[in-house]
Amino acid sequence: MIKAYIDVTLKKSILDPQGTAVKKGLEKLSLYTEDVRIGKHIEVLLKEDKIEAAREKIDEMCRRLLVNFEVETYSVRFEVIE
Repeated sequence: MIKAYIDVTLKKSILDPQGTAVKKGLEKLSLYTEDVRIGKHIEVLLKEDKIEAAREKIDEMCRRLLVNFEVETYSVRFEVIE
């Protein structure tokens, strides 16, 4: 089995009002950052044996449901579960 860890974030060109709000909140606590971006973290467990097959399924899931490509982008990493 393979576990996929998917991180979905807004594209750099898209304003992130949640990230801005969190950054301002941190500044009120005297915790300063250059930037804060808020996204989604998704974990999917697949009954696949090969990373290539898992990547194809994850890419399809992202294309069809998980990611709005107009405003979001994603990255994925895989872990083989024994």
